[in-house]
Amino acid sequence: MPHAPEPDEDDLDAIAPPQPVFHVEQALLGALLLDPHRLSNVTGIAADSFATAAHAALYAAITTLPPPDPAEHAKNTKWLDRVLATGREQARGLTASYLHTLVQVCPWPSHAPAYARMVEAEHARRRLLTAAARLVHTVHDVSLPHPVQTVLAEADALAAVVDDIANRFPPRAGVLPRTTPPPPPAAPDPAEAVEEEQMLLATATAYPSGIEAVRWLLPDDLTLPLHAGLWQCLTSLARRHEPVDPVTVLWEAQQRGLLDDGSEPGEVLRMLAEPAGSVEHWGERALQRSLLATAEHVGRRIEAYAGDPANTPFQLVVGARRALADIAAARTRWQHATGATPTQRRRPAPTTRAGPPTTTVAHVARSTRAPR
Repeated sequence: MPHAPEPDEDDLDAIAPPQPVFHVEQALLGALLLDPHRLSNVTGIAADSFATAAHAALYAAITTLPPPDPAEHAKNTKWLDRVLATGREQARGLTASYLHTLVQVCPWPSHAPAYARMVEAEHARRRLLTAAARLVHTVHDVSLPHPVQTVLAEADALAAVVDDIANRFPPRAGVLPRTTPPPPPAAPDPAEAVEEEQMLLATATAYPSGIEAVRWLLPDDLTLPLHAGLWQCLTSLARRHEPVDPVTVLWEAQQRGLLDDGSEPGEVLRMLAEPAGSVEHWGERALQRSLLATAEHVGRRIEAYAGDPANTPFQLVVGARRALADIAAARTRWQHATGATPTQRRRPAPTTRAGPPTTTVAHVARSTRAPR
């Protein structure tokens, strides 16, 4: 095989990432270079499934070039030369010596389907990580004219990725990610949130008839525990049809132990005595803030799950779907608050996979065990 030495020809070996998937990709490519006919048993992956540009270029070359005659391939390196030339069009750093390395490091060419399944699993994890990061980024994009709608659309895109992974790796019941999720994020502008929540509480105290119109607002939508507790007081008094004013709310707060944290009764009375605007307006503002915070928390939870390579695709699907359920609940309440028409996200059709069932790849690999 022609060999054109370059100063950086050994870079692929010297700076190989420590992640196991790098070695899995090497084993798969080595198996296909050694026995190109095994490509017919490899399903579920494409060139972009590989973690490095060099490996992606090699796989693209292997899958686009006509397979060689097995007898001729055993005698010469003509097909390998064509693979190298085609791969170098996309990755100039590829060398003949690296192709030889790939062949040498492949332990069992007959295990190519199992290696491909591992590459597919790692690619699924990276796809989920990218989609979750996009959701978090969108939450913090202050240039968006309609932040809620855009964030919900990004959440749908993330859910579509989860659905696709679920089609490829059907989740197993009860298998949750082992990763500890991050704590909920703080409000991006605490001062603004506090001020608007105080307006909400004072306006609801002055006009308790407006409380019924915002039944979609929950105490957890408010950022401060005291505010959440006072909202519970207001909704309870209104539900019991009892008098609502700053004094009755303060008494209800005492009965619930809300003043045990050191809150001054006089400060609570002053806060509840300064209404402005409407209950619905401030309630919608609080709900929007809560929905965006929920989306960020969900994105960061899924980022944490996908960032842990110990989590299997099965665990990622279960964990991501449970997290996305929080956004679905917030979306429903937002639709009630704004009168928006509910959007039905179309679930993709199950992915059709050629070859053996995805849940039996490992068994196939063992049953077709071939000589080294």
